[in-house]
Amino acid sequence: MSDATAEVRRKVEAFRTDFHRLVDEIQKDIVGYHEIVKLVCASLFARGHVLLEGVPGLGKTRMVKALSAAIHTAFSRIQFTPDLMPADIVGTTIVVEDEAGRKSFTFQRGPIFANVVLADEINRATPKTQSALLEAMQEHAVTIGDRTHRLDEPFFVLGTQNPLEMEGTYPLPEAQLDRFLFKVVVDYLDEDALCEIVDRTTANQQSRIEPVLDVPRIIEMSELVRDVPIADHVKRYAVRLTRATHPRSDVAPGMVNQYVKFGASPRGIQSIILGAKVRALSHGRFQVACEDVREICKPALRHRLILNFEGEAEDVSTDQVLDSVLQAVPEIRESQPA
Repeated sequence: MSDATAEVRRKVEAFRTDFHRLVDEIQKDIVGYHEIVKLVCASLFARGHVLLEGVPGLGKTRMVKALSAAIHTAFSRIQFTPDLMPADIVGTTIVVEDEAGRKSFTFQRGPIFANVVLADEINRATPKTQSALLEAMQEHAVTIGDRTHRLDEPFFVLGTQNPLEMEGTYPLPEAQLDRFLFKVVVDYLDEDALCEIVDRTTANQQSRIEPVLDVPRIIEMSELVRDVPIADHVKRYAVRLTRATHPRSDVAPGMVNQYVKFGASPRGIQSIILGAKVRALSHGRFQVACEDVREICKPALRHRLILNFEGEAEDVSTDQVLDSVLQAVPEIRESQPA
């Protein structure tokens, strides 16, 4: 074994170990949701953002707070409400006066200036306020007036969303949805998990989460993700899965043609590839397999499909559409022609 190969194996094993240390630390406080916790951690190392959707009371906010406690980074929480203004998120310029009475303008940073930002109940704010996140999520920067302020790395937004039709909720704009790497659906737990939650939360003894990763290590792991190679046939499989969500494309199944108005954007392909790379590393592999692509497909694409009127009227879910896509698009073997 060459020195280079040994070094790669060492880095992959270190990534796998630290990834699962982080997942295990979060699950000291979170019962069940093992796959969801892994997706949230994968998004962190892929330098993406996560939208957690579920009815109130399922532990979405608690999960984000557990993540922030398990990594040694700056954390802020923004409670989205209908009266929240963009300046309440990004900050504003204020007038300050020194001891000599001289006045000057100073930029007062908002809660967006943190490594981990919890956008709690993000769909309760108006579209104007939601748009304040767009530049930060895409460019990792905030522009106020004629000055652009860079955000510290890593920058990770976790939005929680209430899917119920309630007064004071606003659908997220498609442009903002597209900036989330994954959309994760948080559902109800089974009986045993609920009993464990009762045991943990109704007793005096509470679990304590310790930070297991710091900023330099998170950045190092994120850089390793980008270095993972991907074979051409695996890349083309991800591309074909995404193209199959486009109505009237040559690979679209009947369900897409019938119910989908617009398919996933190129960001969808990027999300699949990055998520698949993290999944490969977390399993101790330095190459991406079609299995990784298939497992990441739904969280990466479910929020990027726009259903047509018929799909909405028949209450078709994007997950149902993606199931038909996964069934219709075969994996591409290495020996197959592209």
